[in-house]
Amino acid sequence: MVLALIVCGAVLAAVVLGLLGFGVRRRVIQRGGGTFDCSGRWTPPEPGQSPGKNWVYGVARYNGDRIEWFRVFSYLPKPRLSLERDLIEVRERRHPQGDEEVALLPGAIVLTCRHDGSDLELGMSEDALTGFLAWLEAAPPGRRVNVA
Repeated sequence: MVLALIVCGAVLAAVVLGLLGFGVRRRVIQRGGGTFDCSGRWTPPEPGQSPGKNWVYGVARYNGDRIEWFRVFSYLPKPRLSLERDLIEVRERRHPQGDEEVALLPGAIVLTCRHDGSDLELGMSEDALTGFLAWLEAAPPGRRVNVA
């Protein structure tokens, strides 16, 4: 009986510490400001697969001339992806289709982009999209801007 209580207490403490770790990491990422919720997809679904497949929920942060993208459910302190402003080419803007509405946050807009030869999709709110496009267009003079 005592052993079962100790095991349950240890499991509960591990879960609480894990959730606390996610919260602390997110606060550290957001501390400098300039963050927004942003889902990402780097591998489009195969033909016949659900359009909602392969989306990963994350947080993006503006950092000078780059966007840093962090997975929400990760303990890594560094971004999983870093996008250089002058290498981002916006190709299409659309509303989620089919199962994507469930995979993305409510009201999200999907932005199809190309970055340094790789295709990717970003799902963000209208407000975040407006800020993202303004940031892209606000590149210093002489820089290439690729907004569709």
